[in-house]
Formats: sequence, structure tokens, C-alpha cells
Amino acid sequence: MDDRLAALNLSPIQLRNMLKTVVIIMDEHFDILYVNDAALALLETGLKQIHDRKFYEFFIEDGIERATFEDALRNREDFSETEVQLCFKDGRCVLTDITATCFDIDDQRLMLLEIRQIDKQKKITQETQQHAQQQAARELVRGLAHEIKNPLGGIRGAAQLLEKELTNPDHKEFTQMIVDQSDRLRSLVDRLLGPNSLPQLKWVNIHEIIEKVRSVIELDISHNIAFARDYDVSIPDMYVDPDMVQQALLNIARNSMQALMSSETPEACITLKTRIERQSVIKGKRHGLCALISIIDNGPGIPRELKDTVFYPMVTSKQNGNGLGLSIAQTLTDHHNGKIDVESYPGYTEFTLYLPIEKRTNSNE
Repeated sequence: MDDRLAALNLSPIQLRNMLKTVVIIMDEHFDILYVNDAALALLETGLKQIHDRKFYEFFIEDGIERATFEDALRNREDFSETEVQLCFKDGRCVLTDITATCFDIDDQRLMLLEIRQIDKQKKITQETQQHAQQQAARELVRGLAHEIKNPLGGIRGAAQLLEKELTNPDHKEFTQMIVDQSDRLRSLVDRLLGPNSLPQLKWVNIHEIIEKVRSVIELDISHNIAFARDYDVSIPDMYVDPDMVQQALLNIARNSMQALMSSETPEACITLKTRIERQSVIKGKRHGLCALISIIDNGPGIPRELKDTVFYPMVTSKQNGNGLGLSIAQTLTDHHNGKIDVESYPGYTEFTLYLPIEKRTNSNE
């Protein structure tokens, strides 16, 4: 094996640069002494620009735990941390596993960093788990909703019959209250059950749907939010239910608008972006082409404690919200064999709809 490897005539530097793992060596002052190609890609810089720069200069103030690295260097202690989020000054955030090894050369204390990006693997795992949890939560809510809905009709009918027997007009106020509250609960239960109709599929330009959503939101005179568009006009016509897709996008856009308004974000902006992605995996199935529709805002971000449950029914951070908008958007997207992905941190929230692009054939004309 050693002879065959030697015959390849690969130098140690070439081998290190072929690694997908980021390798960085720095001294006790955080000055970078060595990087491989994977590190240059992560830091988005060139080899000439990397020298004489300190490692932490690439990150926002709280984008990296400097104290952890300082303690390790000072005490010559190696460490490993999983699922560390590194946030860069250009707005990027990546999820990583980090291993740090301290060593001395010529009385100089150094640290070797190995950084592995785990965003994609984590997303695939989380997507599978969250889809199963959301389905279970949805079935539980639907079961409870049916159990509530069945007696509501009887309560409403009994109140109406009782009202006819009352001789004192003042007492009718109470029976009317029962009827009104029953109607309110029935409306809430209907929303909990979500859309039951099958999608009415047709070939449409996805940007026409997005523009309708933008127009509806912009007509709301209660806000002062700028809109930006970043469209990939090469996306072909798609075989979708335009009303369902519009409702899903509208629910997400309204969520962004409300977050910006409640936080009074200065220079509030919502960006509508479309892209094409190849070989996307959605719920374990690979799709050759997918349209990505992103709604991005510069608001406060989703609270950390809600990130994993944001698509569950009745989960909301809004004081007067009912927590159904994103749950309904998820259901409508499921009807198209798609998914919704979310990335959020302070100053940035992006919801992305993944919709598979079908080939136009005679069977779905």
C-alpha cells in the first residue's frame, strides 16, 4: 500500500489540500500561520490575504467563543466541541464540529484546528425528525379538533332552542353569547383542521404568484417596509396549485411583516428571492430540479426556544397570534411534495420553499 501511494507522487501539502476538513494552525496570539484549501473556502479569502490576520478577525464579536480558545492555548488543553455555530462578518453562519490540538515547536505555543461543516448532514437529519414530529402533532391536533367540533353543534343548537323558550328578553343575551362563542370555536377548529381540498394543479409562472403576494402585502398601509426582488427568471413554468402556493407564501410574508413591525426594525426590508437547485433531497426522495422561493427579512430573528417547533400548530411568539399561519403553509407545501426550510439569527430570517419542478408531459397538460 505504501509503495502504491508513493507511486502517486502526491506531496503532503497536496494531500492536506484535498481534505474537505478545514485545517488551520495559529499561534498563541491567534495569528494564522497555515491554512489548507478547505480553510480558505470556509473563510472566503485568498492565501495572500490570510497571513498577518488573526483568526477571530473573520467573525462577528459574538460569532466565536474566544475564551475557549484562549484558555486552551494558555493551559495547553485540547478540546472538541460539536454543533458549534460560527458567524462571520459577512453575515454567514455555519454549523461545525471543532477539534483543537495544542502543541509546542521551538518554544512556540501553537494550536491546530480541525473544523468540519455539518450543516447539510444536520439539516437532512433534522428534516426527517421534524417531519415525523410535525405529522404526529398534526394528527393529534386534528383528532382533538374533531372531538371538540362534534359537541359544538349540539351546544349551539341547544342554546337556540333554549332561547325560544325564554320569556324574559334580557336572558336572550346569555343564549346569544353561547351561540357566538360556539361559532368562534368552530371557526378556530376549522382552521386547526387545515385545508382538506386536493390541489388544483395547473402550469403557471411561479413569479406571477410571488408578485401577487408582494402586491397584497404592499397594499397594507399600516407598515413602512421596503421590498426587494432577486428572481431567477430561468425557472420554467411549474405544475402547482397557484392558490395554495400563494396562501403559503402569504402566510410566511405576513409573519415577516409582523415581526418587523413589532420589533420596530430600522430600515425594515423583505427580500423575495428565487433560485433553482439540482439534486435536492426532500423527505428522503431525491428530485432532479427544485425551485427555491425565499422570503428574507432583517428582523430580530426567531427566538431560540421556538426554532424547533415553529411549524407546530398554536406555537407563536406574537402576543395576539394563533400560531396557525406557518403550520398551514407547511401543510399546503406538503400537498406539492415540497418542504419549507428556515434559517434565522438576529438580523436575518430566511424561509425557503422547496418545490419540485416537473417535466411537462402530455399526461399533465
